[in-house]
Amino acid sequence: MKIVMGIESSCDETAVALVTDDRQVLAQRIASQDDEHRPFGGVVPEIAARAHADRLAPMVRAVLDDAGLTLDAVDAIAATAGPGLIGGVMVGLVTGKALAMASGKPLLAVNHLEGHALSPRLADASLAYPYLLLLVSGGHCQLLKVTGVGQYTRLGTTIDDALGEAFDKTAKILGLGYPGGPAVERLAAQGNPKAVPLPRPLLGTAEPHFSFAGLKSAVLRAHEAGVHAPADIAAGFQQAAIDCVIDRTRRALAAAGEVGALVVAGGVAANKAVRAALEDLAAAHGLRFVAPPLALCTDNAAMIAWAGCEKLAAGHAPDPLDVAARPRWPLDPAAEAVRGAGVKA
Repeated sequence: MKIVMGIESSCDETAVALVTDDRQVLAQRIASQDDEHRPFGGVVPEIAARAHADRLAPMVRAVLDDAGLTLDAVDAIAATAGPGLIGGVMVGLVTGKALAMASGKPLLAVNHLEGHALSPRLADASLAYPYLLLLVSGGHCQLLKVTGVGQYTRLGTTIDDALGEAFDKTAKILGLGYPGGPAVERLAAQGNPKAVPLPRPLLGTAEPHFSFAGLKSAVLRAHEAGVHAPADIAAGFQQAAIDCVIDRTRRALAAAGEVGALVVAGGVAANKAVRAALEDLAAAHGLRFVAPPLALCTDNAAMIAWAGCEKLAAGHAPDPLDVAARPRWPLDPAAEAVRGAGVKA
């Protein structure tokens, strides 16, 4: 049995975990920064990086103590090396490098998106390759065919905003506070999803790409009109987003070829209405629907440690101690640029 320590610091969660290659989470700690960023209505990169720097070393010690282990018992150090807010990524990666150098353990530089992409396999040992992955979070919205560790074919991406960002901006428009996604979901449950006419960008187009900028603008106009209840706006936004996600995912399934499951991962995967709609879509196509537990949907270190376990099992070589942090790091670097998407492709 191999034990991997995972370190995650790509955005506003500071996290450390110990995971075994037989899917045991021995210990995990996650420190949220919601209180620090709430006054600003979103994540402030400098504040996030400083919080990571303050918290990581004590959390490493605490996680080892929680598991009753020392660093000598750990077989490898896996740290997020990107993509994300570069200051935070650098804090976590430098911590991982220091631990690897001090202990003589191999360093595994993990793509944060790969952590999400493989996290369902941590919770479900029966999930086999290949599968279609919908990766939806605050910074990313992609459809990928996953055929193995490091083997990803991007079928669709957002040309502007990620779905999680759209949820957060909708929450800000409606004055719901931060973090916005859960607040919008709660308010939407009280509203009429048909009361406010909102657009479904790119619905019906051939390529399974996403666009949410126009939907955000429509939410702002509906709010400024002053004639719609906030709950109805939230419900209308959530339903429009779901309609887009289902249409785009259906198109990706048609393009993916043979897959054994439809999988969702990322922070937005915690939304129950989104999950239910995807589960219905999977059933209609005769596929398994797999979503990780809610604790593995948002940013966490267990998924980074598990990605490290998967890389070791696949025979990937350790990374050098001078490996660089990356603000952007596509899972499918060979994918063609999407017109209008810019750097978010």
